[in-house]
Amino acid sequence: MSQHKEVKLVTTHQMLAMKQRGEKISMLTAYDYSMAQILDGAGIDVLLVGDSASNVMAGHETTLPITLDQIIYHAQGVVRAVKRAFVVVDMPFGSYQGNSSEALRSAIRIMKESGGHGVKLEGGAEVKDSIIRILTAGIPVMGHLGLTPQSIYKFGTYTVRAKEEAEAQKLLEDARLLQEIGCFGLVLEKIPAALAKQVAEELTIPVIGIGAGRHVDGQVLVVHDMLGLTKEFKPRFLRRYAELHDIMTEAVQHYVADVKSREFPSEEEGY
Repeated sequence: MSQHKEVKLVTTHQMLAMKQRGEKISMLTAYDYSMAQILDGAGIDVLLVGDSASNVMAGHETTLPITLDQIIYHAQGVVRAVKRAFVVVDMPFGSYQGNSSEALRSAIRIMKESGGHGVKLEGGAEVKDSIIRILTAGIPVMGHLGLTPQSIYKFGTYTVRAKEEAEAQKLLEDARLLQEIGCFGLVLEKIPAALAKQVAEELTIPVIGIGAGRHVDGQVLVVHDMLGLTKEFKPRFLRRYAELHDIMTEAVQHYVADVKSREFPSEEEGY
């Protein structure tokens, strides 16, 4: 029994309490069992089964192609690994826009089939009905404003959002709206630090940033970027905590050489 007491599950309620006492929330993406097990064991607070799986797991240019079935598959593996972290699952492009009944169906499938703890979707006022509908089913929803990668073709670029006064004003209004209708938290992506600070200070719900400066309630990064598994992606907001690409390349080269030279396996490594 004593073992179970130590592992305190992260909940929406706890995240709110963390914000209130000024404790920052740590969040990373995860897409599979083995990686999620490591991240959870290392003490991460929140794991996001991101639609970024479309890029890092499937090799697509954008997040648009990933399907509901695929995100559920990724989320299932992550949920099986987790003992403590709160698992948020991205709702894929097309699974919630413009039709609140479909949004609810998609969210229910994610919760039932993956065992995730909440969903995240992009946008403000324009997806209000979908969010309200999902919340009525008792499903926790996290918002996402600023650079919303599912709208990449509308923006035409991945540059910083909300630099203009009108867009900044809309973002503030959307953030207030998302809190008002009942979102438990909010991700702000690639917006000016001063604006992100303003949002985090005004809202009572936790605001998690990615490229949104240091004055928010927590940070999120794509795990492949943060561990240096990806080489080509180098935005200003990314800090690499390891260079796993190099370590893994070296290990595989070593293995190849050992197999070719009959160095592996040794007598002792056989039966």
